[in-house]
Amino acid sequence: MKPSRLAGVAVILCALPLASVAYAQQQEKELEEIVVVGRYLYSDQVNALRTPTPIIDVPQSLSIVTADQIALRDFASIGDIVNYTPGVNTSQGEGHRDAVVFRGVRSTADFFIDGVRDDVQYYRPLYNLEQVEILRGPNALLFGRGGTGGILNRVTKKGVIGENFTDYQADVGTFGEYDVQVDSNFAVSESSAFRINAFYENLNNHRDFYDGDRLGVNPTAKFELSPTTTLDLSYEYIDHERFIDRGIPTGSDGRPVEDFKDIVFGDPELNTTQLEAHLFRAILQHEFTENLKGNFSAFNGDYDKLYQNFYVSGYNQLTTPNQAALDGYVDTTLRRNTILSGNLIGEFGTGGINHTIVAGAEFIDTSSDQDRFNAFWDTTSDDNEIFAISRPLELVAGVGVNSSGLSTTNSFIADLNDDTRVGVEVFSAYIQDEIEISERLDVVIGARLDSFDIEVFNVPANEMRNRKDEEVSPRLGLVFKPREEVSIYGSYSESFLPRSGEQFANINGNNHQLDPNTFTNLEVGVKLDFRQGLSLTAAVFEIEQSSPQVADNDASTLDVIDSRINGFEAQLAGPVTDRWFVSAGYSFLDGEQVNRSGPTGLRPRELPENMFSLYNNFRVTDRFGLGLGLSYQDESFINNGNSAILPSYTRVDAAAYYDVSEKLRIQLNIENLSDRLYFPNSHSTHQATVGAPLNARLTIIGRI
Repeated sequence: MKPSRLAGVAVILCALPLASVAYAQQQEKELEEIVVVGRYLYSDQVNALRTPTPIIDVPQSLSIVTADQIALRDFASIGDIVNYTPGVNTSQGEGHRDAVVFRGVRSTADFFIDGVRDDVQYYRPLYNLEQVEILRGPNALLFGRGGTGGILNRVTKKGVIGENFTDYQADVGTFGEYDVQVDSNFAVSESSAFRINAFYENLNNHRDFYDGDRLGVNPTAKFELSPTTTLDLSYEYIDHERFIDRGIPTGSDGRPVEDFKDIVFGDPELNTTQLEAHLFRAILQHEFTENLKGNFSAFNGDYDKLYQNFYVSGYNQLTTPNQAALDGYVDTTLRRNTILSGNLIGEFGTGGINHTIVAGAEFIDTSSDQDRFNAFWDTTSDDNEIFAISRPLELVAGVGVNSSGLSTTNSFIADLNDDTRVGVEVFSAYIQDEIEISERLDVVIGARLDSFDIEVFNVPANEMRNRKDEEVSPRLGLVFKPREEVSIYGSYSESFLPRSGEQFANINGNNHQLDPNTFTNLEVGVKLDFRQGLSLTAAVFEIEQSSPQVADNDASTLDVIDSRINGFEAQLAGPVTDRWFVSAGYSFLDGEQVNRSGPTGLRPRELPENMFSLYNNFRVTDRFGLGLGLSYQDESFINNGNSAILPSYTRVDAAAYYDVSEKLRIQLNIENLSDRLYFPNSHSTHQATVGAPLNARLTIIGRI
């Protein structure tokens, strides 16, 4: 271990008895506040499913991480949560966005906030969340296009009527990073409350040049308009800037070159991403009768994003081991999303059979202006230039010295790659019936119709393209409960993705002529509730993708190419005893790429065969507790050609916390306790992320 790194951890360890932190008893409070409504428990409902459905009655795999768990484990990003979730892993996201691989399917758009689509590419903060829900398997019935391997939904904090409190949290880390968070709730009257969440984060890590900051402010208001009607209003402002680091290249053996672990292949001034966003949300809920409820939500989001970067586009360790080719580009995106949705949830009985029906509609209006300029080097009149590998590279602010010793200058305005003006309108209608045939057997059946209409104006070509797709996504689930605490389920569902892609950029060329990719999912599983809060879920599944492609020998016909991913997942989560909480997950994933000629023998990229995670939280005394976590990821292929490999790794994390009082806690979280060099994810062949070495974060959590 490097002395400086050891000293940083030692300083934080020495500070442990000197600081103070809040004692959060939310988990115990939740157990006391279970409310039974009919046969539904609202405390463990999955918010994203529109109805108050207990987890044991949902015919698919899912994971929930609460705000308390986020704080206790000091998660700072979506990626931190994914690392401890079975069946999903992270992708690099080119250093400027969340990217999750749901059961072998990479996505940068299957993100939702309070059940509403949040598809712009950025790093999503966690400061204002009640919980994060990861639903695996296609979810098109409730969420529309995409959602192939799963979706991630963030549930935000709302105003609490009748309470006044202020929670705060402050963190400082080994690398000098720090953040502060505040959550204040005010009871304005007997029927209204105002709540504000805010945070500031100063970014830093183990890599050269890495820095940045982000700010989030989220005021909300809750109004009880009547005993049966509530209204939640929310505005969120996000401002985010950070350095883009796309990792290091792979060598002749296909693995990341460990000798380059300290080298940043980028420009210290130009590798950057910036985002400014204004998000408005409103949720109106009304109880018409005891058995009929409705909700309506409105969302408007304005996003202004820029990202520009250089990265390794070519490297040959055998012929030129000390040289690498760099490519680059600058992207800008201006996007506005307006989303209106409404649901009616009714409960009734017919002939001894109980029904819970959710019927809804959604309208999405999206406008997106986006362009990309390639790098353009004056020495090559191209977007690629070769540099000698050194720390740092001889490149600053787009001006450098190439591998031949010549001065070279880049322009980000000389080579336009694309410039499009996109308009998307989506109308959706869906209905689902949860049928209780008997106390032991439930059937879930439903379908969704999506009308997806896209218009793209290609500015350089002065060309307009448009396409309209109408797809029906069915869902069928069976839940058999031999005992109240045991369920055995099977499910079938479908989803689709238009050829315009997740970010609407690929309709030009022949893509506008092709039908959407379609995906089917079969899943069989079992869920067991051993005691209140402790549960086990195990499932086997198969995802099949059907992708129409223009036939090689006849452009007027299509080949339909089917690919499959199979897998198994298991998850155990909850309190084993009053003092021991455990979260454990395992997944096995297998698949094969298929082309026009049939199976290729190649494995899909970013598909580790085995993944395992385990986190234990031990309350040693009434005031002192320890945490110990482990995550393992098998090796996987970085690219579809299977020539680049992301090595397997095991990371050990630890934590200690001390409750100074009922309102004050001090906490220490240590990451990569064994100080192993590892590569957690990648984007393409020569872009493998270098994981952080041993580091620690000291946290103070309190309530005023």
